[in-house]
Amino acid sequence: MRKTQWFDFRNFIHKPSLSSSIKPRPFKAYSFVPFSPLAMLDPTILTLGGIVLGIAIIERILERWGVIDLVDQFSKVMRFILPVTFYGALFYFFATFMF
Repeated sequence: MRKTQWFDFRNFIHKPSLSSSIKPRPFKAYSFVPFSPLAMLDPTILTLGGIVLGIAIIERILERWGVIDLVDQFSKVMRFILPVTFYGALFYFFATFMF
């Protein structure tokens, strides 16, 4: 048969520590956070990629139709938009999913 032992709550909680307080030594902990390629399916990145891809497709269609002046205008715009969009999306990806 088990004997039930009763404790006074106040004495149980406020019992002084019997062992000396030893401060643990600090240590360096390194972590690696892998990211999934599925993170590229973020709506912002997909929207930016879709806009750039759409402009490139429109440029090719206009080239086939023979509207060379308009194609030249698109290519001038794309020379600026493509690097800015790429580096902006890359910065957004790393800032959002890595930190």
